[in-house]
Amino acid sequence: MRSRWTHLRRDERGMSLVWLGMGFMAFFAASTLAIDVGMFMTARSQAQNAADAGALAGATSLAFNNYDDRSPGGPAVSSAITTAKENLVVGGAVDVLTGDVTFPLGPTGLNNRVKVNVFRTSNRNNPVATLIGPVFGVQTVDIGATATAEASPANAATCVKPFTIPARWQENSVPPNDTFDRYDNKGNILPNADVYPPPNGVVTWPVGTYKTLRAGTGNNIESSFYFSWKMPGGDIGGDYYRENIYECNNAVFTPGAEMIQEPGNKVGETNQGIDLLKAEDLSAQWDGTNNRVINSNKNPSPRVFPIPLYDPEFLQYNVTHGRNASLKMVGWVPFFLVDRNGNNVYGYVTTMLGVIDPNAGPAPAGSLLYAIRLVQ
Repeated sequence: MRSRWTHLRRDERGMSLVWLGMGFMAFFAASTLAIDVGMFMTARSQAQNAADAGALAGATSLAFNNYDDRSPGGPAVSSAITTAKENLVVGGAVDVLTGDVTFPLGPTGLNNRVKVNVFRTSNRNNPVATLIGPVFGVQTVDIGATATAEASPANAATCVKPFTIPARWQENSVPPNDTFDRYDNKGNILPNADVYPPPNGVVTWPVGTYKTLRAGTGNNIESSFYFSWKMPGGDIGGDYYRENIYECNNAVFTPGAEMIQEPGNKVGETNQGIDLLKAEDLSAQWDGTNNRVINSNKNPSPRVFPIPLYDPEFLQYNVTHGRNASLKMVGWVPFFLVDRNGNNVYGYVTTMLGVIDPNAGPAPAGSLLYAIRLVQ
């Protein structure tokens, strides 16, 4: 009996099972911990997505709903909070309060930025629960993220139309009229000459301005007269001109671009193109109370487009000094097409998305085209 107990004491059979069990437990713990770490990384990425979405929504609302309303109940703050909360983090909503949405100044001093902080933390009563953490006394972890977006005045535009109107000027004529009068027919500056650009440099009209457009005649410069011009990418002609009205020409234009006038006033082609464009979104309407487009079946509505603005002094100076009647693009006016009656086109000045061209100069003063982008 004693020899049997001695044998059993020295017998190592079955130890492999002990080591296997211990190894399995270690492997299980490491694997579960890896799952926790992976979940935390996923949660951090999802929280960043929520912050990014909230900041972009806030900046978009700032540009297109009410640029001056940064109040806790304003559209920019409300849009930022609502959008951020729609982006779940590990199946749960982030917490975003009105104080978590701020409006820091950009490096140029413009107040065009929206910063959003999102939280899933113990302080907000919504931390992310751990899986293996409780074994080590860690029940939850805190997750947070921040993002900043800005509504930058755009210095470039696409989808511009093949007709152009003069930029806004300072009217000094006595009595005031709707024509740009700076030079007489000999090229001399008139008394009480109109001034372009205006002293404040803003070359477009306030959002909500109702405008009527009609075909220009001769070299007269009136704020409502449009001239047709040849766009790049096609031939001169009515078909290409009409196509560029009801479709989007993706060429990118910056201030200073030369515009070559099309022969003729293209009234018929303009009317046809405008009718086709309106038919693409018949339900869209103008909300005069909030100065924005409503009931559109598309986002954005194709009935909102940038009309290029030309330099009225550049044109009149050349004409009165015996030079070619050339046009120079100086900006754009975003325009919501309401209707057409005869040769008149009616609509409202609005805002819309533009483009940032890093190789171009600054945006035109008072630009109503905005580029929405994340900056932090």
